[in-house]
Amino acid sequence: MLTHLSNWFQQKSSGWMVIGSLVIMLLFTILVLPAQAKISLENTGSSKSPDTSLLYTPAEIYQMAENYGPDGRQAYIYARWTFDLVFPFVYAGFLITGISWFLKQLPASKNLWQFANLFPITAGLFDFLENSATSLVMYIYPARWTGIALLAAIFSGLKWGLILLSFSGYFFFGTAAFIRWLKRKQ
Repeated sequence: MLTHLSNWFQQKSSGWMVIGSLVIMLLFTILVLPAQAKISLENTGSSKSPDTSLLYTPAEIYQMAENYGPDGRQAYIYARWTFDLVFPFVYAGFLITGISWFLKQLPASKNLWQFANLFPITAGLFDFLENSATSLVMYIYPARWTGIALLAAIFSGLKWGLILLSFSGYFFFGTAAFIRWLKRKQ
């Protein structure tokens, strides 16, 4: 099934799709993310958020919940299930499309890196799991369920690790495909 999914992404990805997903990612990064950060700061009173923290402990997420206050926690939950439902699709789509198209340009990578275009899907999945866990922490606060807070922290670390791996793959395969294109032009 994973081979079929990876191959499907490679078949469907095109140069125009790479450009389109890049434009969407850039627009989202330039227009939406700063506006959302400003709204979050206004609603929670803090620029610190589990979503933007690479690593945190259960104690730190509970401290964030305390600092946010009741209205800030509600705003945090609202943002996770509106804005933050869209963003994983934006970055995963950008990464999947680019990696898939770049891999298609590199025939030698068919077996070795077959599933590199699936890492962004996994990153998006862990993003949704993190959003679920952090929302539950914020919702039940001041009650504490340390297991959920610990899962949130684990999901966050996995999300960021997979995002970093995916962006590294995007630039690595993109560079390799560009070099191959240059060599064929000579």
